[in-house]
Amino acid sequence: MTAYLILHGWQNHRPPQHWQHRLADRLTGLGHHVDYPQLSDPDDPDLDTWLTELTRHLAELPAGERVVVAHSASALLWLHAVARGLPGPDGVDRVLLVSPPSGSVLAGLPEVTAFTAPALDFTLPGPTRLVAGDDDPYCPEGARETFADPLGIPADILPGAGHLDLDAGYGEWPAVLEWCLDPEAPITPRR
Repeated sequence: MTAYLILHGWQNHRPPQHWQHRLADRLTGLGHHVDYPQLSDPDDPDLDTWLTELTRHLAELPAGERVVVAHSASALLWLHAVARGLPGPDGVDRVLLVSPPSGSVLAGLPEVTAFTAPALDFTLPGPTRLVAGDDDPYCPEGARETFADPLGIPADILPGAGHLDLDAGYGEWPAVLEWCLDPEAPITPRR
């Protein structure tokens, strides 16, 4: 059995039609352990509070393969946890960072400015993959250039996928389920 921790982003109240909610349901239905928590105050999140919650949720994952899927602000949350050397990330087998927003965008959003990525001068503790849209309004500089290249991780840049959220049509997203079940599966746009 694989244990999955699915982390939402800013202003996400885990609507049932979102790909993360559907992913959690599908993985649970397949018999996997899934933790898809509602993080505190998603409309005005506090980075330190979310880091504490992340550490707690990682500690509560059962033994076995552990996978984290983090979207938007939670992708940055993951980077902060690793940069700070917090307990937990080194016990994860693989990570998918989805649509991390850039500092230029977060600078204009006081609710999440603190989430701006730390200096990307650290090594991630395990296999990490990034996926983002080539037209993500939250990362106009490009996720490959901003995050994947500095971190030295593979990136799947999807054409016309926006922020990989409901506004971009990402309710159902079979490719992310396929990646969860097989880390070699390609991550493609929704069909």
